[in-house]
Amino acid sequence: MEIIFFILGMLLVGSFLLLYMYRQAFADRVLEQEIRLMDFPESFGSVKIFFISDVHKRIIQDSIITAVKGKADLVIIGGDLAEKGVPLERISANIEKLKTIAPVFFVWGNNDYEFNSHELDSLLYHLGVKVLDNTAVKFESRTGDVMHILGIDDLSLGKSRLDLAVRDAEEEGFRILISHNPAIAHSIKPEYGIRLVLSGHTHGGQIRIFGFGPYELGGIKEKNGVTVLTSNGYGTTGVPLRLGARAETHLITLVTDSRRAD
Repeated sequence: MEIIFFILGMLLVGSFLLLYMYRQAFADRVLEQEIRLMDFPESFGSVKIFFISDVHKRIIQDSIITAVKGKADLVIIGGDLAEKGVPLERISANIEKLKTIAPVFFVWGNNDYEFNSHELDSLLYHLGVKVLDNTAVKFESRTGDVMHILGIDDLSLGKSRLDLAVRDAEEEGFRILISHNPAIAHSIKPEYGIRLVLSGHTHGGQIRIFGFGPYELGGIKEKNGVTVLTSNGYGTTGVPLRLGARAETHLITLVTDSRRAD
């Protein structure tokens, strides 16, 4: 009888754990994060970016859209918008939701190539999404200060050409790099002038046992002299479960660091 109660107890604990992991995987939360950068042009005031990566099979919930609509200047998809088996209609619906927030920019992730890349590229084009594939886009303030957002193709598949993205940006201006894979930070040279990297890919390890996982937990860190934000991501790959690395999206506010020297 004791063995039966033990087994039932273990099954109950296991069921609660699976439910908890499922809820972490399908969390709908927006992290509001302010990033202060010493050489961010004051004339831009504050720039707000809604950043979402690693959507995979998920449907972006209306609560996410409602939380950031009217607050973001740009939407950036940090790769893995799709993967093999995701219906094209779901991808299209997700993009249409994001478009209601602000203009949308996209970089390729490794799982996006599991999908028909030509079909996905065509969809992005027809929905007005700007694809940053080893290219850059320029923004200018009213006083003429310049900000460049650079985007590279997937690093792990050998498609990234950071040199081309840097070349596509003008010589002068503040630079932000979007890379699905945060490992690109190791390839950034000081002369590239990149101050911030936004990335995903790692899922924060997705399932962390006693705080340990195959990748670092998402967050903001200094790497190779550059500020790098790595997201836990919104979706999952493999099993639809998370532990210790809850799903997340980001509303990032970029401002000048007022503590900088005159």
